[in-house]
Amino acid sequence: MGVRINEVSFESHSTGIRAGHYVPANDAMRSSRGVPCIVMGHGLGGTRTAGLDPFAQRFAEAGFHVLVFDYRGFGKSDGTPRQVVSVSMQLEDWASAIDFARRIPDVDGTRIATWGSSFSGSHAVASAVADGKIAAVSAQGAMMDGVASLFNLIRQCGVVAASKLTAYGIADAVRSGLGMGRVTMPVVGLPGETAALTTPDSKPGYLRITPPDWKNEISTSWALTLAMYRPNKMTPRLPCPALFCIATKDVVVPPSAMEDGARRAPDKVEVKRYDAGHFDIYVPPMFDQVSRDQTEFFVRVLKPIQ
Repeated sequence: MGVRINEVSFESHSTGIRAGHYVPANDAMRSSRGVPCIVMGHGLGGTRTAGLDPFAQRFAEAGFHVLVFDYRGFGKSDGTPRQVVSVSMQLEDWASAIDFARRIPDVDGTRIATWGSSFSGSHAVASAVADGKIAAVSAQGAMMDGVASLFNLIRQCGVVAASKLTAYGIADAVRSGLGMGRVTMPVVGLPGETAALTTPDSKPGYLRITPPDWKNEISTSWALTLAMYRPNKMTPRLPCPALFCIATKDVVVPPSAMEDGARRAPDKVEVKRYDAGHFDIYVPPMFDQVSRDQTEFFVRVLKPIQ
């Protein structure tokens, strides 16, 4: 019998957010105050149906509540215009999801964890710092430094690709500011195509974990402010232990940024390294090792205190 999943909703700045609430399969993590909850969100252009369910299933099987949500304007959540990526809005959604998780019956509000992957790996860290009461953080293949990521884009995809993303971003910012709609591009494409991510593994890797109805499209103005988003510098302010799962062959985001974030807070961040690319960690056999390490971390850090 599989893990029970309840469809739930909550509001983020007056917009409906849809989420899956995975009910713990056992009482292994229960204390007199309840059961811890792991809050999960996806990366750039992702939805909760794109590769997050296997992780959530593992955590629920270990005895955790799990809340997996879609950002405003993505997936099953409300919000228009659709497919708009905004760091500030997504961090607001994370804060709303964390607040909702604390109000789920049977959840121990003092044992809330954040889990993120790729772009949301940075959000898991930033949200924990902003909240100040998060009990554990897990980030895998995370975009931890916007500056390093822009240089990585140039190195991996070329100056033309970076210039094109910037031009689209400027056009998007101007058009949206004038109320003329958004300028979008595909999330992933093949090398040489127009898309946000065009490393050789981006399109096949992403499409391997997405359902048929996933929309390969996002706004582009986020690229103009990416350099200002540097969660690697936030790690000394983490209020809790963190696990950084680093794919050493990642060419989508630079592993060096995660290493830098860990070095800045060696007393808080533990590191696991995997001989894998950015998208390998979502699927077996690498998924099995990564999810096992993350589950062990959450069990150890969030263990019940009677």
